[in-house]
Order: sequence, then structure tokens, then C-alpha cells
Amino acid sequence: MLWIVYNLLFPVVFLFMLPKFLTRMVRRGGYWEHFEQRVGHFGTQTKARLREKRRIWVHAVSVGEIYVALRFIKAYRARHPDAYFALSTTTSTAHAIGRKEIDERDVLFYFPVDLPAVIKKVLGIVNPERIVLVEGEFWPNLIRLADNRGIPVSLVNGRMSERSYKGYRKLKSLTADVLRRIDPICVQGDLDAERMIGIGAPKEHVHRMGTVKFDVAQRDPAGEQVAQGVMQKIRVPADAVVLLGGSTWPGEEQTLCEIYKRLRAANPNLFLIVVPRHVERRDEVEACFEEQGLSFVRRSEAAAFDGAKAPDLLFVDTTGELRNFYSVADLIFVGKSLHEHGGQNPIEPALYGKAVVVGPNMENFPAVMPEFLQAGAIRQVPDAAALEEAIGQLLEHPAERAELGRRAGGVVAGNLGVIERTVELLGGE
Repeated sequence: MLWIVYNLLFPVVFLFMLPKFLTRMVRRGGYWEHFEQRVGHFGTQTKARLREKRRIWVHAVSVGEIYVALRFIKAYRARHPDAYFALSTTTSTAHAIGRKEIDERDVLFYFPVDLPAVIKKVLGIVNPERIVLVEGEFWPNLIRLADNRGIPVSLVNGRMSERSYKGYRKLKSLTADVLRRIDPICVQGDLDAERMIGIGAPKEHVHRMGTVKFDVAQRDPAGEQVAQGVMQKIRVPADAVVLLGGSTWPGEEQTLCEIYKRLRAANPNLFLIVVPRHVERRDEVEACFEEQGLSFVRRSEAAAFDGAKAPDLLFVDTTGELRNFYSVADLIFVGKSLHEHGGQNPIEPALYGKAVVVGPNMENFPAVMPEFLQAGAIRQVPDAAALEEAIGQLLEHPAERAELGRRAGGVVAGNLGVIERTVELLGGE
């Protein structure tokens, strides 16, 4: 009965949300390419490639998950060189990253809508030997129909926010039936494990592994050199102290600019880099800079810069370069944590041994933040005023800033190996 209700309600909810999805598609761009795959239609070539080998189907919804998926595939293939994969994504940004990074033996496609007829068709084409879901993609029809066909379904790097937990608890009868079909359920922390069990996951299916994102965070020496070259090209002095706002969301750019302007009065060698989470907000972000009276250079146009001195800030309006610019920063604010909820990934800046400051809203990292906080390896502040105070203090005390970065790097180094343990649990020996 539950499945009948779900399959009756899902199309209604999907149609109700469709205008929002279409608006996002237009705004972000790239969604229309291969849109037919979202309803189970594959081109002849893609269909033939999917059918030529039995593959492990790995699904990663967006940017954060795609890097976990790619790292999982690499680790699994290290143990099983003959393994083949089908990688699906939901967002166009993740799809672009997947297209760039995927092994030529593997197949990339867009995740299909979770309707029985569509999922049956796609399962018939892919015919996976296993399905691996990344972090928290519980699509009931995919899981049920795969289980009915005897296809094992696993979850890696699972997490569950408080908001999701409250929502799923209201549907516990359905979630329990879904989660009993997933084994193993590999989660990041104790709280994630408790919440999975709390919405019906069999206790014996749930494994607390730590977060794969520590393993995903890897340096890119070539990319770091490019970032350093950009800084030199736009005339940023070698002795500049660089403040970087990474993966910023609406409102955070304005706050950073205001803080930057005030602190620069006492720190004339301070330089700002802003990297918004969504590049399609370009016009909005640039309007903020102009309103604040700050000169800027777009990363995409840095090669043509011919000014005699550096602008007030660098605007990174490209995708996939954030981690490289972390390498040239001295002090980093991680976005979606001050005026929004959830938080962005604090692990990558920590990998570079940088001083990291975040706002109060880091709910998406319940297994990560305690590690940093207990080690005194990150500064978490409650509001914009406290953010300014923390940045100002770290600017005034370079040794304290360096120690904070050293501890952050130590946390990352101490939490490696999760991906190998996850592959081993899934039978990757």
C-alpha cells in the first residue's frame, strides 16, 4: 500500500516542483544537454556501451558527491582492475566534472526520474551488478526495483542532516522498507548511524566509517601553479596576506567585502579572493563589488590583465579551481555557513594547512566539525561581527594563524583511509 501511495504522490509533487527545477536549469545552464536521459532515453552509442559490460552503477547527485564517487571508483578499481562503472549525476555542474574526470572505460549519464516505468527501463539497459549510492540519495523505486532483481544496493559516505531526519521520521514505514534493502549502509559518524537506525535501517546494516571526504581532498600541484601564476599576473604583491571566501552564498560576499574594507585600513597588504559556490550568480556578485566600491578582476580574464597594480580583489568566476586558490590564501572563510544553512566543505582548505573560519551553520558536516573543533583546528563564529573579530585577530597574530592551519592539516592527515575500508567492506578485496 505504501508503494502505491508513493507512486501516486510522487508524480504530483514532481509536477508541482517542475517550474522551480526548470528555472534552475535555465539559470545554471547545461541542464538541457542529454535531458532525455532523465526520462530513460539513451542514445544508441550510450546504450550499446552500457550493455557491453556488467557495471557497478554509482550515483552522485552533485559536486560534493561526484568527487566522492570518483575517489570510490578509483579505489575500487585499484583492487579490481577489470571493474567497469556507470556513473550518474543529477546536476549539470557535477556532470561536467564527471565528463572531465571519468575513466574512458566508464559511462556517464544523468540520473532518471524515480518513476517505476522509467527506472525499470534504465535498469534493463544498465543491468548493474551493484548500485552504490553516495551520501543520501534514497530513491525508493530505484532501490525497490533493484532489490527485486537481486541487484545489491549499498550506501557510501552516508550522512543525514537533522532536517532530513525529521522529515524521514514522518515516513518511517516507507523509509524502513527502503533501508532494509540497502546493505551495507556506510555512514560518516555516530549521529548519522543513530539517525539511519532511527528511521528504520537494520542495525546490522549500518557501519560507522568516518567521512570519505578526507580521502577525496587531494592537492593538485599543477593547478596550484596556475593559481600562483594568476596572482602574479594581476600584480598581487608577494608579501600580501590573502583572505579567501570559498563557496560563498548570497549575502556572504557583501559581508566579506564590508569586513575586508574595514580591516584593510589597519592591514594595507590585505588582499581578497571571492569564489562563489554558484558561478551563475556572476552578475549578482559583481553588482555587490561595484556597490562596495571595490575594483576586481575576473579569473576568466586574468590573462589579459595589464594594470600597473593589483585590483582590490580577485573574483574567481570559473568552476573547479577553488582548491587551487586555497593554496595561495593565508586565511579562509568557508561559505554557506553565515547567512545560509548547511555549510560547505572545510576539509579542502584544511588540507593546505590554512587557517579556516566558519559561521554557525555547518549542519552538513556533523561528523567533520567535531574533529576540527576538538583539535582546536578551526574557528567557528556565531555572526558577522564575530567573523570580523576572528579575522582581525588572526591577521594581527601570524603565529596563531599558522598554528591553526597546522592543526587543521593534522586533522586531515589523521582521518585518511576511510575509502579503502569502505571498498573492503563492499567486497573490494
